[in-house]
Amino acid sequence: MSKRQISCVLLIGLALAAAAIGGLEGSYVVPLDHAAIQYAALPVDDAVARLQKRIDSGNLKLRFREGHGYLESILEALTVRPASQVLVFSKTSFQATRIAPKLPRAIYFNDNVAVGWVRGGDVLEFAAVDPRQGVIFYTLDQEPSGKPHFDRQDTCLQCHQNGSTVGVPGLLVRSVYPSQSGMPVFQAGSFVTDHRSPLRERWGGWYVSGKHGSQTHMGNAIVQTRDEPVTLEPNGLNVTDMRFRFDTGAYLTPHSDIVALMVLEHQTRMTNLVTRVGFEARLALYDNAVMSKFLQKPEGELSESNVRRINSAAEELVKYMLFAEEARLTDPITGVSGFAESFARLGPKDEAGRSLRDFDLKTRLLRYPCSYLIYSEAFDQLPPPMKDRVYQRLWQVLSGEDQSPKFALLSSADRRSILEILRATKNGLPEYWLRP
Repeated sequence: MSKRQISCVLLIGLALAAAAIGGLEGSYVVPLDHAAIQYAALPVDDAVARLQKRIDSGNLKLRFREGHGYLESILEALTVRPASQVLVFSKTSFQATRIAPKLPRAIYFNDNVAVGWVRGGDVLEFAAVDPRQGVIFYTLDQEPSGKPHFDRQDTCLQCHQNGSTVGVPGLLVRSVYPSQSGMPVFQAGSFVTDHRSPLRERWGGWYVSGKHGSQTHMGNAIVQTRDEPVTLEPNGLNVTDMRFRFDTGAYLTPHSDIVALMVLEHQTRMTNLVTRVGFEARLALYDNAVMSKFLQKPEGELSESNVRRINSAAEELVKYMLFAEEARLTDPITGVSGFAESFARLGPKDEAGRSLRDFDLKTRLLRYPCSYLIYSEAFDQLPPPMKDRVYQRLWQVLSGEDQSPKFALLSSADRRSILEILRATKNGLPEYWLRP
């Protein structure tokens, strides 16, 4: 590489670092063809890629059934529970022509993969988390085949890589004002929602089954007038029976569970942030290596700007995973599909039976507000400088050393409980976490 090329790399690296230090929200879109990322070129090892290997080797045969095609067999193979079903009726998918209030699209998910099914659709849709490369998108033809094949669909990035996904290939839950056909009323705007969003902005264009007291949301409702302000039809709150809205018998369950929706919202942004901070670290390490070579500095010694870049990204992740800005609930939430109970059973649990999957659902989502995705492969495979910084900041907050206002929602009891649960259940903690 010539000195001129190196200088260009340094300038680009400094520009990206400046953007990162400014915060990840709405920031730049990560260049996926960068030598440190190579999103399309590097091999992947996500749940769908692993499933394809099992099919190709003959160790797994998918069952095809009329009506649902491969759906049930796929969910079983991926260990995705039907109770996770949530239903979206807005035309916000590439299969939009087949989606309407009477024909909602079903999404099923676990920690590392989401499966989309459209009644009468040509394909199943998949979004699978690769531990290193982030979310990878696939489709599977809904036609009987001796060896079904998942097709990677990087064209999905047209909607799934932007400021709403913190600039990486990612997931999002969008709340819109849906018309009678399910088409969003674009002039009314929309919301990308997660656990920080007030309930009143959530689930426009989605069905929502469950109880939530006097709290309001945008689910189960269709725009009645396009006048400003846009108004939604009433009677969409505290709904537990969906039979009069669409043919529930055509789906694996008759529900679009409110607790499943809240969990899905949390983990979309959490997944995106883990990917983004991993990318930030890889970009910083790459730029640092180029700079060290150019300036003839010792290899492996991080510059101050790259340290700040890593620390800034880590702070965004830690704030989110500790629910520092979570919207508070004012009434209890109750699901109807059994999702909450089956989700909580997944653990892992400490000797006292506590788990980061335990729900609160009275004033907040989780009883112990720390993301269960700390157990994910993607978190474990973060580049060492990033993971070290995340662990350091988690320790400072949970030990009580950091009492800054941004973590004020965490009580002393919360911090102590989370720390004890992680000590008992999380492999690979730094040695200083285990000291009395």
